[in-house]
Amino acid sequence: MAVPKKKTSKGKRNQRLATWKGKAAVAAEKALSIGKSVLTGRAQGFVYPMNETSEEETD
Repeated sequence: MAVPKKKTSKGKRNQRLATWKGKAAVAAEKALSIGKSVLTGRAQGFVYPMNETSEEETD
């Protein structure tokens, strides 16, 4: 079983956690921005499927 050679300091642990949480915040902000642009119809360079299945079912 793998065992760490030395104890990780609290500062290093907190730094890693802050980086991890920061990446999550950036990803959430990006997803929200893409969602807003799709809803307003101003999405450029972002491909998403339209409701083609509902049109096929009505035929």
